[in-house]
Amino acid sequence: MTNLFLNNANYNILIVGIAVGSILLLGFTIYFNNRESVTNRAFFYYCLAVALWGISNFFEYQFTENTIALWALRTHLFISVWYSLTFFRLCYVFPNNQFKFPKWYKYYVIPFIVITSLVTLTPLVFIRLAHLATVGQVTRAEIGPGMALFGLAAFGLLIAGLIVLSVRAMKVKGIERKQLWLVFWGMLLTACLTLVFNLVLPVGFQNVTYIPFAALFVLPFVFLVSYTIYRHKLFDIKIMAIAFVAFVLTIFSLSNVIYATGPSQIVLNTSFFLLVLLGSIILIQSILREIKQRERLEILTGQLEEANENLTELIKQRESLVHLITHKVKGSFTRSKYIFAGLLDGTFGEISADVKKYAEQGLESDNAGINTVDLVLNVANMQKGVVKYDMKKMDFKDIVLSSLSEKEVAITKKGLQLEKDIKDGDFSIMGDTFWLKEAVNNLIENSIKYTKQGKIIVGLEKNNDKIKLSVKDTGIGITEEDKKNLFTEGGRGKDSVKVNVDSTGYGLYTVKLIAEAHKGRVWAESAGPDKGSAFYLELPATQ
Repeated sequence: MTNLFLNNANYNILIVGIAVGSILLLGFTIYFNNRESVTNRAFFYYCLAVALWGISNFFEYQFTENTIALWALRTHLFISVWYSLTFFRLCYVFPNNQFKFPKWYKYYVIPFIVITSLVTLTPLVFIRLAHLATVGQVTRAEIGPGMALFGLAAFGLLIAGLIVLSVRAMKVKGIERKQLWLVFWGMLLTACLTLVFNLVLPVGFQNVTYIPFAALFVLPFVFLVSYTIYRHKLFDIKIMAIAFVAFVLTIFSLSNVIYATGPSQIVLNTSFFLLVLLGSIILIQSILREIKQRERLEILTGQLEEANENLTELIKQRESLVHLITHKVKGSFTRSKYIFAGLLDGTFGEISADVKKYAEQGLESDNAGINTVDLVLNVANMQKGVVKYDMKKMDFKDIVLSSLSEKEVAITKKGLQLEKDIKDGDFSIMGDTFWLKEAVNNLIENSIKYTKQGKIIVGLEKNNDKIKLSVKDTGIGITEEDKKNLFTEGGRGKDSVKVNVDSTGYGLYTVKLIAEAHKGRVWAESAGPDKGSAFYLELPATQ
């Protein structure tokens, strides 16, 4: 390696490494922060191009072998073309998150750059070496006609980028204008430094001291972009802190190059530096991903809290509306009930048989309406947890038998048969007598309403520590689709209203709430439509 390089000073590599490392870390950090942003992507491409350009510029005049030196010059021009394109691209899109490039960019600029970059690798730009540099000199090559094409592409894009950025800065106002001007002055300063140290001093004054450090000339732009990001909060300062820590670790690894005593150690320490740089980039990516996940979680949590507050408010409004409507309706039923009751007990004098018949029907209808209103109110109170259950030890068998004795008349009146399958044994449970009887009544009434002919079988048995009530019928049955809605609020079967016009869908839902309050469960089984149904209420037994 020593026969290829004119000057391989460790400090030179350290300086270039600092510049390249900081540029790459900033580029990757901004890119990983928001890959969807066209500005972030453009800045990332620019940082990659700058890093390659700085490295190629460092080695451009270091080689002492003719062929390698010539190709080093050509490669540097090749990279310079693409560097200019990324410079222009960044100026053109900054600071937009979404941007669609015009057709002229896709169909004219890109093909022009591709052709120009390929031309730089041919003798059309550098024909042959005219002078191979020694220490303190500049390697010169014989220039071909293609150099004009290179100058048009490279310097044209740089100037066009600065013009676009300055024009846009003058048109906008507020914070965006400050962002644009900061980026503009950073780019202008970088361009001026590059021009002075890479062209004016070497060509005009034969001073090549600063040529290897071209990457340093981009640092003013990098610092101004970093300040813009911090000052105008283009993304979280925590991310910048992570990038800074990664940068310090990377430079610390590169500092080992200073203490290298030979080419092999330089190669080894430089390789270690590249590995640390890669590790730092991966670290930044993983931490950024974690930060974004945490931010998304915080946003989601906030949305859930807001949705919960809105839902709580809607529930309160719904409850108020339910209570208002049900009390109004119940009041109407109660008033008409008193009128029908007065007709039947003679308060309004003697009435005919026909009027008496209609009064009885009206009274029965009002009682059913009042029961429905009470049912809806009970459900609302159960959902809120307002209902207080008076849990005491009792015999569940007594509740079932009491309910059957009350419902037997309705069953017989409808022409149905009642079968009892009550097993012997201890059916003691802890529960509220009133609400458990309400649950049993609902299940039996449900079978009465939806059974046109046949029979109802009420069973009670105890299996280990569970007591199970069953109410089976030969009624209309249940479809698989209806099973999903049976025990939900307002849930009814598809054809239930055809059989029972007074169906509200709250009866079985009430049974479910009561069962759950007693640490039990309720479910239904059916072979299908017109094949009857079986409802089960299972409760924990007690000693």
